[in-house]
Amino acid sequence: MAGASVKVAVRVRPFNTRETSRDAKCVIQMQGNSTCISNPKQPKTEAKSFTFDYSYWSHTTPEDEAFASQRQVYKDIGEEMLLHAFEGYNVCIFAYGQTGAGKSYTMMGRQEEGQEGIIPQLCEDLFKRTFENKDPDLSFSVEVSYMEIYCERVRDLLNPKSKGTLRVREHPIMGPYVEDLSKLAVTGYNDIQDLMDCGNKARTVAATNMNETSSRSHAVFTIVFTQRRRDQLTSLDTEKVSKVSLVDLAGSERADSSGAKGMRLKEGANINKSLTTLGKVISALAEMQNSKKRRSDFIPYRDSVLTWLLKENLGGNSRTAMIAALSPADINYEETLSTLRYADRAKQIRCNAVINEDPNARLIRELKEEVNRLRDLLFSQGLSKLLTTTEKLRKTESIRHERESLLAEMGVSIKEDGGTVGVFSPKGTPHLVNLNEDPLMSECLLYYIKEGVTRVGQREVDIRLSGQFIKEKHCIFNSHTNQQGEGETCTGTEVSNLQCSLNLQWSQNLPFWIF
Repeated sequence: MAGASVKVAVRVRPFNTRETSRDAKCVIQMQGNSTCISNPKQPKTEAKSFTFDYSYWSHTTPEDEAFASQRQVYKDIGEEMLLHAFEGYNVCIFAYGQTGAGKSYTMMGRQEEGQEGIIPQLCEDLFKRTFENKDPDLSFSVEVSYMEIYCERVRDLLNPKSKGTLRVREHPIMGPYVEDLSKLAVTGYNDIQDLMDCGNKARTVAATNMNETSSRSHAVFTIVFTQRRRDQLTSLDTEKVSKVSLVDLAGSERADSSGAKGMRLKEGANINKSLTTLGKVISALAEMQNSKKRRSDFIPYRDSVLTWLLKENLGGNSRTAMIAALSPADINYEETLSTLRYADRAKQIRCNAVINEDPNARLIRELKEEVNRLRDLLFSQGLSKLLTTTEKLRKTESIRHERESLLAEMGVSIKEDGGTVGVFSPKGTPHLVNLNEDPLMSECLLYYIKEGVTRVGQREVDIRLSGQFIKEKHCIFNSHTNQQGEGETCTGTEVSNLQCSLNLQWSQNLPFWIF
């Protein structure tokens, strides 16, 4: 998964009360993954078109076939990122857009049926999958933290006593982190839900002309998901730790549009500063990909607390998704176009995600991968053919042994190389062998006497002999075998006057006739 691009989606919301009261017109059109925006001041000018991984049309009602629900947004983005977390990758989902564009609704949603945002759905799905685990060697643990960045200061939303500013540090391996930030262990979705409710109530919000409940801070909800596995082959315990960062950014705004004054104006300036820095970081990372510059080139991460904390998620070890929230109204055309350009740059960023595992887990995984690679290599280079040949040779050897045993029973001796040594009198089987004055010619012919009646002669017989004194129907043998299959009795009867030069005799030791 290394070198994967940031996944980018845009989502347009319905008109809000302010836009409806001003009789706003919709300037956004979506079809498939494409999003177009028209300039209300130049209606004849061609609309500007952008293409993203997802373009969510949520401007109408659920009755519209093209309407993108909270569930669909989670299924497309949240489920994929959760799967990466189970694989051991760091994960980040962040929402960007102007004030009141629907960022908090997309990320947190509302506590109503079907209105839950990405964060609660992902947390619920996380525990659902862990509870369904049936592997006795695999166990899970979950810790959560919740913080806000308000006026460039970090505050712990899960610690009611936290009033001061927490310091941001940078670990040489893990990257930037917040010192002394609470990490609370949870065992189920209800635990997380309670903590999110407490954190959301503590989060800084205020009313502006753009939004009655405008988020005045950047909120980062972090899940540390640890998987522990017992490897039975090595008896080692291994861990994979995934950091899931779910970020709801404060809305960008213009002072004249939001009506901000005094403290609200100062807040807006700090919000815009961090978002401007985020834009610079995204632009620098996108330019780096396009020009293939070295990663040692300066990226202004430290110019704001937000970009410093998101350093790994934007250009480092993370699988990252961005959701840009859009206002459909013509009165917000400039802000919406800026958001689309922002998102278009973000999709050019590539992150080098790696699995976060301890050295033991990495070693075991790499060794298993090497074994599989070598096995595939051997098979690709003819190992399967070699195995087939070996199997054929084994079968051939088995057949050879069977043949030698059968021939031995028949009285034929075979050399180890397959050549014939000679014949010998088989044990337990009645048969005829020839005798000759020439010793070299004796015992070269062998005839078996079958079970029952065997006829000997020249025509229409079982054993055909030739010679001057061999008659057409020469003699008959009656053979009977015992339960072991050996010849028990064998008697010969002369059909006619037997006058031949063959020497007929009975062997007392072996149950067969010999000629």
